[in-house]
Amino acid sequence: MAGNKGKVTIFDVAKAAGVSSSAVSYALNGKPGVSEATRAKVLRVASELGWKPNGAAQSLAESKTRRIGLILGYDPKLLSVEPYMMGLISGLGAELEEHDYSMLVRLSIGEEDERAIIEDWIATGNVDALLLTNLEIGDPRVDLLKEHPTMKALAIADASLTGGLPTLTSDDAAACGMAVQHLYELGHRNIARVAGPEELGHSYIRDAAFSEITSELGIKYRCLHADYTPEAGADATRRLLSVSPRPTAIIYDNDVMALAGESAANQLGVSVPGDLSIMSWDDSFMCTAAHPNITALNRDIVEAGRMAAALMLKLIDGEEVGVVEEPPYHLRARESTGPAPAEA
Repeated sequence: MAGNKGKVTIFDVAKAAGVSSSAVSYALNGKPGVSEATRAKVLRVASELGWKPNGAAQSLAESKTRRIGLILGYDPKLLSVEPYMMGLISGLGAELEEHDYSMLVRLSIGEEDERAIIEDWIATGNVDALLLTNLEIGDPRVDLLKEHPTMKALAIADASLTGGLPTLTSDDAAACGMAVQHLYELGHRNIARVAGPEELGHSYIRDAAFSEITSELGIKYRCLHADYTPEAGADATRRLLSVSPRPTAIIYDNDVMALAGESAANQLGVSVPGDLSIMSWDDSFMCTAAHPNITALNRDIVEAGRMAAALMLKLIDGEEVGVVEEPPYHLRARESTGPAPAEA
């Protein structure tokens, strides 16, 4: 064990001692919750590994880092063009700055990398709280944070996905109904959707809501999953327009894919909205810059970022936070949606 190199964390000690990281934390900090035998074993293993108390972690009980953590598991190419995350970060930053807090932002390249970052933050106390985004069904990050309640965390997701963690949620099912009803009233009975990655929790929530609503209204509905990039949006549009009968309307799960879809339709000689109506899930400057302007489900993303920051500050101060709902969606009807063509 003496040959171990690099920074030794409580997770390394836990693995070597054959106990949970929570037990290691209790033992090393002299807290109740472990037997004396376990405490002695942990202290012995920690000494053999060369574990040393981290200064930030030691001071965490006495002071705050005045930082919150945000891990972005995005393809950098997508992050550079998608307005949603930039709007969220703008709101977070504005609210945090008012309270003399800052953000520590990390990019992850995979699930294991993101878990390692969270484990490091738990072990070192480098942040006072962290924000979870893009939760998957059965997301392992939820269980990790529930095992370590000293790390304050807020999830932006449907409450059904967060395992009881403090949550900022949006009513995606209501938004689905709003979008479908708009198209239904325009006479559309054959619609499609270009959704986000299938493994994401909010894609699952929206999938179920769209299927239920279109079934109730007697609308034919197809769905293709993509990765939010413009290339994927354009490709999905071309595939949907190749089937017969083709859909008379397509709803995209983000503005980037909607813009690319409108361009792909024009290149195929499909007029918008004459032959095809197009709608975006999130609104942004791109929707109003496009020609024709794109109908969108609008919500105040910057305000959601402010709300998320305020909720994390409450958690840091020891307040209870349950499930809080974002500002509601509003449908912004623009030029890209119109009456269904006479022949589908």
